[in-house]
Amino acid sequence: MYPAPPRHCRHWPFWVGILMLGFVLGLSLLLNLAAVGILVEGAESTGGEGEDEYPQFTETHSYGAGTTKVVRIGFSGVLTRELDGGWLGSSDPIEECQRQIRAARQDKKVAAIIFEVDSPGGEVTAADDIYRELTLFKESREDRKLVVLVRDYAASGGYYISLPADHIVAQPTATIGSIGVLLQTYNVRGLSEKLGVTDTTIKSGRNKDMLNPFQPVDPEQVALLQGNVDAMYERFLGLVATARGVTKNKLRPLADGRIFTADEALKHKLIDSIGYWDEAYATTTDLLGVEEVRVVAYESRQSLFNMLFSARMPLPDWRAWLHRAATPRIQYLWQY
Repeated sequence: MYPAPPRHCRHWPFWVGILMLGFVLGLSLLLNLAAVGILVEGAESTGGEGEDEYPQFTETHSYGAGTTKVVRIGFSGVLTRELDGGWLGSSDPIEECQRQIRAARQDKKVAAIIFEVDSPGGEVTAADDIYRELTLFKESREDRKLVVLVRDYAASGGYYISLPADHIVAQPTATIGSIGVLLQTYNVRGLSEKLGVTDTTIKSGRNKDMLNPFQPVDPEQVALLQGNVDAMYERFLGLVATARGVTKNKLRPLADGRIFTADEALKHKLIDSIGYWDEAYATTTDLLGVEEVRVVAYESRQSLFNMLFSARMPLPDWRAWLHRAATPRIQYLWQY
């Protein structure tokens, strides 16, 4: 007869079954809690109008002890709607900024926004979206004020989104300007020929694939795109001229893409003062005609579902990267 198996091996199927049952029950619990989180979040944020129109945030006290309410909002980084992906979702930094401005506009108690900018610019439409939202805030009530504090950069699109301000404060080490438009793409024709890669494009018209990276650059197509760039530039120039109270002709020599130190920007009237947070705070109280204000900041209401699944993907999306690299984009961007 064969000897009996060791005692510790006899019950291993039972313990494996227990572990599997525990895993299934735990997963079920997490999914049910996440579902409850989604329902609760939906109940809080809808109510007939929709979360996008009336966004809801948790307010945290940031600075000051007055009774007049001021919201502290900011944008840092490149102005782009390229999404930061998670396991089951994604976030749009432009939309998040818009939602915070929109929430401040809908809150009747908010008297002003201190908007902190640290951006070298980015996509034209992304910049214009934030510009419009800030403009709508100011137009919603005559007594509302907007103060911009430039931390590090307000270059190109970063300066564009600062233009609705009643007052622009820049820190002494800030970089300002780069008023202009950029359209950039890559041409890999030479490389593709060396690798033996050919391009086949079926198109409905001669200009349907302008700046095709596998084809020679067509001067006529470049001229067409230059017209688009010039139109965006004139819009940018006109907004700066209106906001800063100067003529286009006087502004144009400064608006060739160059950047300025805070001192130079002040000299050219691109900003109103140089200082830090306390300068922006004092300017806000002066504009509102009060001695102190209570500054709050917004924090997004996170459902359990979002907290569980908002971690970023560990691997890059190479297809998205290749698409971005091959797609020409008109940008208000300081290219350094």
